[in-house]
Amino acid sequence: MTGDDRATCGDEPLRPTDVLARSTLRPSQARDPDEPDSLFGPAAVTCGRPLLYPVPAEDLPHPLRLRAEATGRHYYGMLVAFDLDDPAAGRRYTSVRFEIALTAEDAVAVQLDDDGGSLGLSYGTGAPRPVSVAADRAVAASVARPGWLARMAPRAGRARAWTFGTYRHRFGWTYEDPSGRMFLPLTYGMHAIIEVPASISVLKGCLGLRVETVGTWRDRTVRRQATLQDTVPFQAALPGHVTPSAAAVRLCMAADVASYSARPNHLAERTQSWLVRALADARRAARLDESAVSLQPQGDGQFAVLPVGIDESTVIPRLLSGLADALRRTNHGLSPAERVRLRIALHRGLMKPADSGWVGVAAIAVHRILDSPPLRAALRDNPAVDYVLGVPDVLYRDVIRHSTTPPLPDRFTQVTIELPEKRFVEHAWLHVPRGDDK
Repeated sequence: MTGDDRATCGDEPLRPTDVLARSTLRPSQARDPDEPDSLFGPAAVTCGRPLLYPVPAEDLPHPLRLRAEATGRHYYGMLVAFDLDDPAAGRRYTSVRFEIALTAEDAVAVQLDDDGGSLGLSYGTGAPRPVSVAADRAVAASVARPGWLARMAPRAGRARAWTFGTYRHRFGWTYEDPSGRMFLPLTYGMHAIIEVPASISVLKGCLGLRVETVGTWRDRTVRRQATLQDTVPFQAALPGHVTPSAAAVRLCMAADVASYSARPNHLAERTQSWLVRALADARRAARLDESAVSLQPQGDGQFAVLPVGIDESTVIPRLLSGLADALRRTNHGLSPAERVRLRIALHRGLMKPADSGWVGVAAIAVHRILDSPPLRAALRDNPAVDYVLGVPDVLYRDVIRHSTTPPLPDRFTQVTIELPEKRFVEHAWLHVPRGDDK
């Protein structure tokens, strides 16, 4: 890939001031005696200096917050980046594995983000925007590493990372494309949350890399692997903790009635009443303080901003269970044309009230998910269900993935929501209720 190609993808090469080291890649497997060097070719990797910033316990996802309270350990966000050289002519990368080994074995990665969506970033026009406090801190810290968060943008056709080593001192990311049909980039950015004992003031470790390329030689496909000639050591002083952000992080919910515009006026009026009552019943089932909920009626829908400080791992299952029960009661005895069927979307982010509504990326993104083609298709293709749900990747990974209460994580399907006309792209998860879940 040329420099122009990288710019088109939004990934600029590392700045010289951000470079930790440049290291040679060497073949790591035996080859035929007459096999030319060009099957792998001279190549190297440029590693960036890891960037660390403090993450107060108050800003951690709920499970990690409980862990922090129990252990008294400190937590840091970690941004890392590296650039690969172009592969030899006629070859392409099919696997890239980047590994970090921390010297102190009691310093571990407690969260590994496979792209910016799982960190809590929304990508559109301009710089990535945060939809969580953790992402807000990452954005603030990344001022020292321009462009690193842009490298983590989710893109259709690009292999997503597989992470490994959570809760271990040796961890990393693997990007794979065995088929050779997807795009493995030359520039990479990654994010982790590191847990360290309070006694550690300097984080030390080393960086490693392994790649595989594929090409054709003498009419046969040849795969070749290579690793760094030497691991790259690093050390970084751990910055002091800061006071929690004053920004309020809230969970929000958007709902919309299917086929509302086709209803005659008298039925539309009744539908609005049914909708308001069903959503209020759902919040009551979630044991939310209704006086602390901010509502924006939208005719055939409703936008609700929930109170600060709720336990999402408890509220979300109760909210959805309550919604399912409320819709079941509402629709009992109604004709197919009268049934209230909803698209529902949840999101979470930094939000604040303004003169004409709520300001925050989450308030926009939740409606992008709500109105997306995957959610519309799911409701259309499953006429027996009363609702379908869409959640962003960050909410799925923080809450749903750890849930033992329906809806369970294996009942969600991963989708990529791309709205080019809105300049919006985000990884999300789709849930269509069935049988024993709600």
